[in-house]
Amino acid sequence: MVSERVDALVIFGATGDLAKLETFPALVGLVDRGVLNVPVVGVAKSGWGLEQFRQYAAASLRANGLDPDSGPGQKLLGLLRYVDGDLDDDATYAAMPQRRLCSANVSAMTRAS
Repeated sequence: MVSERVDALVIFGATGDLAKLETFPALVGLVDRGVLNVPVVGVAKSGWGLEQFRQYAAASLRANGLDPDSGPGQKLLGLLRYVDGDLDDDATYAAMPQRRLCSANVSAMTRAS
């Protein structure tokens, strides 16, 4: 059953170059247009915590000529959540709904592929 309501946007590999160069700037655009207003859960195996992940995203925005300290940039940083874990480990997927970052459906959706 597909729901029209979205609990969160989950980004796998959220500490990589693609996220830094493309994903975070694109997310600011979605926030600016008012279409992104759910937690954005970054998942990666970087050994980071939430604050370091937010700092990484802020640096990405600055490098792309966007201001992380006001308006949509600041809102995006507030939406960010982080799960540190291995994508091959079921515990990584189980951590998201247990920490109320998103619904339990994320495990079924991501592990099925």
